[in-house]
Amino acid sequence: MSLPPPRPVLGVAASLSGQPWAWRGGIVPGDGLDGRGADDLLQHLFRTRGADPADFARLKSPTLRDWLPDPSIFADMDVAAERLALALRRDEAIVIYGDYDVDGATSAAVLIRYLRSVGGKVGHYIPDRLLEGYGPSAGALVALKQAGADLVVTVDCGTQGFEALSAAKLAGLDVIVVDHHKAGTALPDAIALVNPNRLDEAAKAAAHGHLAAVGMAFLLAVALNRLLRTQGWFASREAPNLLDLLDLVALGTVADVAALQGLNRAFVTQGLKVMARRGNIGIAALSDAARLSRAPIARDLGFALGPRVNAGGRVGQADLGVRLLTTHDAGEAAGIAAELDRLNQERRGIEQDVTDAAMRFAGDAAAGCAVVAGDGWHPGVIGIVASRLKERLGRPAIVIAIQEDGTAKGSGRSITGVDLGAAVLAAKDEGLLIAGGGHAMAAGLTVAADKIAALAEFLDQRLAAAVTQATAHRHLAIDAAVAPRGLNAGLVDVLETAGPYGQGWPAPRVAAGPFQVVDARIVGENHLRLQLAGPDGGRIKAMAWRHGDSELGAALQGAGHGAGRRPIHVAGRVKRDEWTGGDAVELELDDAAWADGR
Repeated sequence: MSLPPPRPVLGVAASLSGQPWAWRGGIVPGDGLDGRGADDLLQHLFRTRGADPADFARLKSPTLRDWLPDPSIFADMDVAAERLALALRRDEAIVIYGDYDVDGATSAAVLIRYLRSVGGKVGHYIPDRLLEGYGPSAGALVALKQAGADLVVTVDCGTQGFEALSAAKLAGLDVIVVDHHKAGTALPDAIALVNPNRLDEAAKAAAHGHLAAVGMAFLLAVALNRLLRTQGWFASREAPNLLDLLDLVALGTVADVAALQGLNRAFVTQGLKVMARRGNIGIAALSDAARLSRAPIARDLGFALGPRVNAGGRVGQADLGVRLLTTHDAGEAAGIAAELDRLNQERRGIEQDVTDAAMRFAGDAAAGCAVVAGDGWHPGVIGIVASRLKERLGRPAIVIAIQEDGTAKGSGRSITGVDLGAAVLAAKDEGLLIAGGGHAMAAGLTVAADKIAALAEFLDQRLAAAVTQATAHRHLAIDAAVAPRGLNAGLVDVLETAGPYGQGWPAPRVAAGPFQVVDARIVGENHLRLQLAGPDGGRIKAMAWRHGDSELGAALQGAGHGAGRRPIHVAGRVKRDEWTGGDAVELELDDAAWADGR
């Protein structure tokens, strides 16, 4: 006989946004946990994120020693390392061909910095997003060969580069592909294809399919370093410290929204420590430009540093990110960081215009996948806009910018449980796309404008069932519930111990109450700032981002006025208040509910 479902958290069966509050994963805190106090909460957080109890100890302090696999388990890894070692011995000209986003820039930077540190002659090539599009092109690879390149390593791209790699082989250019995007049954003609998402990958390697390309680039550096050591390469030179590259790995992993599980948790945990030492002057300059005055946390990589690196590829010069992350000149780093900061401001304005336009079309979008398109939309911001639509609609979204020549560039984002990358590859196989690829949570494509409607219908039919299943039991997942005074610095410290948080390892959401709304006002770009007070003396500041004009925001503002002021429960992420410092905390509010039973 099955047990009845647990009662809604704090009795909230329907919040102000119309959803129940339920314990994450259906696991009630205290149910079968070992230990006492803070350890209870930590183990609860691990369990609700699907961790194996045998991994609890190494999850608490993730290290490479505990999580790093032997790179040789990946298909073609040793072949790639051997070809690079040969290039070093022959003093060949190596070019790292990267994608124009953060994962591409950091992947390129990892290999460039490593290869230069061991005496390699290495440069980079980053295609222009608007003029060349995603991935390696035949023209660019042949031109690199003609300019003297002996070996090209593509990073964060290349798995679908069939035509380009065939042209490179014909021109006599060796190419290694280091990627993580979905592969089909056919593979491009490369010297080596290092990608955990190959269909022919062994189970142990395929288990690392959640790695970003920068993680695979680091593993290639590990494999090459080991090979060079056995070949006596370091007999007369100092071996580099590979751990110094982890700040780049952490940045690319978080910014590419890779699942923070397994090895990725070690990459980010240790990479943040390296970043705090400010050894990479490019990242240090970017942190200064972003006005980060404290040690970085995982959120900073996704919301402060990543968007600035991306801005070069979106609305500026494509290789600015790689140049910043590989320079050893402090003056150059400061100049590039300032330019990226300026471009990011420009990008935000363009993004808002496209978002507003896309939202107007979103109401008519299909249930399985929202596909919206517009003339004149800037292709550099469509990925961000797709993410905004996905958040607002609760289903996968693809935003398409139609070009003057009748082709269109699209970028998509998905929800947990719906594999968008596989659907895009299927659309390509059906002849609906000129090009396309991606992974479960994100994808890119090129489509003829007159096939957009057919593409939308295909994706809707393919994804509708998965979306229905993923959203069937919509609720707000809660990890802990406390009285108002329980929202304190001690709770924040315990929660941070189970970090870093991100995709696949969500930040804990805490429910608390009851509170009275003491003050509510609109601040900044349509955000709602609240001051909350509890009957036990607990007081806290709360921010409801982008809820200044939402129904939830209106209800919260109304709760603080008049004789009929109503108490509320709140739910969100509690963190230290960076503005006031000390032990003050604030809540990033996700939802609220009436606490008076009416």
